[in-house]
Amino acid sequence: MRGARWLLLVVMAAIVSAVGITYRDQKRLLKQQALPKPASLPAEVGTVANQWHYSQEKENNTVVEISAGNMRQAKDAGQVYLTAVELRLHHKAQGTYDLVKSPAATYFSRDDRLYSDGEVDITLAVPDGEQPNPNLTTIHSTGVTFDTNTGKAETARLANFTFRNGHGACEGATYDPTTHDLHLLKNVAMYWNPPGPNAKPMKIEATSLYYHELTSEVWLKPWGRLTRDQTVVEGYESVVRLEDKAVRTVETNRAQGTDQEPNRKLQYGADNIFVNFNDDGVIEKITGNGNAQVVSASESAQTTLTASRVEMNFRNHGGQSELVGVNASGASTAPATAKEAPLPVPGRQPGETHILRSDSIQLTMQPGGKDIQTLRAPGAGTLEFLPNLPAQHHRTVTGRDFLIAYAPQNRIDSFHAKDVKTSTDPSEDERRRNIAVSHTTSRELSAQFEPNSSQVATIEQIGDFTYEQGPRHARAAKASLDNKSNLMILDGAARVSDDTGATTADRIRMDQHTGDFLAEGNVKSMRLPDKGQTRSGMLSGDEPLESQARKMLSSNRNKTVHYEGDVHLWQGANRLEASTIDIDRNSNTITADGSVASRLWEQPKADTGKGPRGAVLTVVHAPHLVYTDQDRLAVYSGGVVLDRQGTHVKARVLHAYLAGEGADSRLVKAIADGNVEISQTAAGHTRQGKADHCEYYTADGKVVLTGGDPQFTDSIDGALKGYAHGVELTYFSNDDRLLVTGSPDHPAKSRIRRH
Repeated sequence: MRGARWLLLVVMAAIVSAVGITYRDQKRLLKQQALPKPASLPAEVGTVANQWHYSQEKENNTVVEISAGNMRQAKDAGQVYLTAVELRLHHKAQGTYDLVKSPAATYFSRDDRLYSDGEVDITLAVPDGEQPNPNLTTIHSTGVTFDTNTGKAETARLANFTFRNGHGACEGATYDPTTHDLHLLKNVAMYWNPPGPNAKPMKIEATSLYYHELTSEVWLKPWGRLTRDQTVVEGYESVVRLEDKAVRTVETNRAQGTDQEPNRKLQYGADNIFVNFNDDGVIEKITGNGNAQVVSASESAQTTLTASRVEMNFRNHGGQSELVGVNASGASTAPATAKEAPLPVPGRQPGETHILRSDSIQLTMQPGGKDIQTLRAPGAGTLEFLPNLPAQHHRTVTGRDFLIAYAPQNRIDSFHAKDVKTSTDPSEDERRRNIAVSHTTSRELSAQFEPNSSQVATIEQIGDFTYEQGPRHARAAKASLDNKSNLMILDGAARVSDDTGATTADRIRMDQHTGDFLAEGNVKSMRLPDKGQTRSGMLSGDEPLESQARKMLSSNRNKTVHYEGDVHLWQGANRLEASTIDIDRNSNTITADGSVASRLWEQPKADTGKGPRGAVLTVVHAPHLVYTDQDRLAVYSGGVVLDRQGTHVKARVLHAYLAGEGADSRLVKAIADGNVEISQTAAGHTRQGKADHCEYYTADGKVVLTGGDPQFTDSIDGALKGYAHGVELTYFSNDDRLLVTGSPDHPAKSRIRRH
């Protein structure tokens, strides 16, 4: 839009003003310099003249020429009738004249009014000595009245005008040279073809138009519209301000505009719009106040910006107004809002709809003004993600200093914010599986989006990160989320917990769908006892189960746990150590491998009559352990060593049977196989046994040796005091009894030295 677009209004005002002023001045000159009146006609005869002509010269130059084919005035009538009227007003300085023609006109002498009911043609700036040509400005109308005292001209009929680069029309017009005001009464339409190399045709429409020459303002009342190619601006009570006959500003109310280009459509509106133009007539800025809205639609997305105030900034690109950016500010009760919604694109799944709310929003455009480059909210704000597919999530992000960067075709590329809180609702499928809403907080959040869908790809949150989803909680110095796999990675003092326990580590990888996680580096965990759990077996009781390891993998809501690397598990005073430990709470099994060591403490409940007994510790070392809680059986293998209350057992394999709830002793019996060696030390005696098979019963201290030529020795301070061989040897440590059983092929042998 150029300032010249209003040139036609200025030209019209100048034409009417020039004609009126010149006519009035010439009338005065005619009165002052008129020739003596000829003798009057007889009283009963009116005045009649054919081929009437009058001219006036000043300084030897003709300034006015008036001619009529016929002039007639009735007796005593105040009306003079002219036909074939032609008026030439000469402009000496320009070497041109204005030409006015009318087939007939009437002059009313009593009220100094000239009127032509028929056609009137006005041609402006005709070169002296030449006839009019098509390039000159012309005005054509009918029913024109001219006040010879004030110079005011008016018509209520259709007026058509043409000029070098266009034409126009209106219904009714007035011009007052004393106030320099031009009024085009109604249905105003102008068509202008600017001469510039980048110019495009313009159309200006209005219900009525006022041109105030003294203030250089054009009013369009009550409605007006400007159309330039695919750009349309319209509104009510519009004011156009001119400077050096060029448009500088346009102000309009209840306004709206559109600008449509290939692959992009821009719409805007507001209660009031103010438009600024540069020297070339190209828009520099559009300001909208009150219920302002800007809508930019590309092939793949539509962005809607609403606010109390909107500023749209443009640059001149080849004579065109190219959108650079938009600044929006909200009111105290209504923040500015930017909504980016995907549009259907063949072969592409739509991403979420994004809504940004803040007191201030700044939008910048990609070069070319068609696609968004960045969307910024420098203060506090809220970003909402609305799902458009069943698998997508509804998310809300609150924080400050929001920055959204866009890829081509208005696709979101990245997002950043500070002091962030997020809320993510479950998808439709997740709701059916009773997945809860998740919440996070952090000092900073950065998100990357899928290249072709504007869907969230990854999220990184740095600084005091926290996470909550139903009973699941997490915290870390830093967190990363892979949205496609829904995998969260926690780094730096990481911690996850739920209603079953908690785990800390240097790094934790957690599946948000299932709650499964992998913890690495300085892992420590705590598992609460299951409700209704039997208080028996290995590492089961009222106290939490705690652990530490280099790595921990939890799955199936922490029912299946794998520990790796210098693993330590303990529950109260009971401990289990190994290189790796696996706990399966579905099958109630524990598997341990590599330097296995179990330490089980027990506190007998009953009094034997000899006074209360102290706590008893059972320690077992082995390369491998499998514990099954169903039968409370711990199987140690690979070379086992058991130590319990002065009893030491070595074997390849050992089966340890643990007691049920309420028993005096946690270890009921131990069965050892393969090169079994057992020794017991008590009251200065060292009793040793060897066999392929050994059974040890804790209740009465019974030891049964069978297989592989069982043998038994008894020593005091290293001196052998007795020995025994047999098929089966049974020793009762509680009352120091030994039973030896032989066979025909292997008779029993024993030697006991009493002291």
